[in-house]
Amino acid sequence: MKGVVCYDSVYGSTKQVAEAIAEQLRAEGHEAVLVSVKDRPRPKLEGDIMFIGSPTRWFTMTKDAKDFVKDLRAMGWKDQPIVMFDTMLGVPEDLGERTKGEWGRKGAAAKMRDMAKADGLSVRDEVLHIGVTGMKGPLTATGAQEAKGYASQVLASMGKR
Repeated sequence: MKGVVCYDSVYGSTKQVAEAIAEQLRAEGHEAVLVSVKDRPRPKLEGDIMFIGSPTRWFTMTKDAKDFVKDLRAMGWKDQPIVMFDTMLGVPEDLGERTKGEWGRKGAAAKMRDMAKADGLSVRDEVLHIGVTGMKGPLTATGAQEAKGYASQVLASMGKR
């Protein structure tokens, strides 16, 4: 299986989460390509699953992440599953709480999910929020490990472990 991990990052925290997800995909025997949404020219986005992340800035995604999600269908991404993640302040410590319930409606990841769903793309309902300790980061001490665990859970749910 090939995973495409796309991200936007302002201070580097969201890039660290994307790197952790890509590392976990590789650790489980899959191919992983890491792509910044700012990359130009953009590489061809071919794969079996895509993870997309953005920092939460002013309660939403960055402009570059928003533009990227809007362009997914035009880039040839149609039926493959998409998983959204973000980084943000004030994330609860319990991983289950940060992927479901009220947290499933907050932040950049939820907004990106809703945009992609409105475009008819195959997006996972659950989103992942990884906490940062300040406006400019860094990630919480367990953030990268939590991202790896979540990627592993997603793969298991797809029968890809």
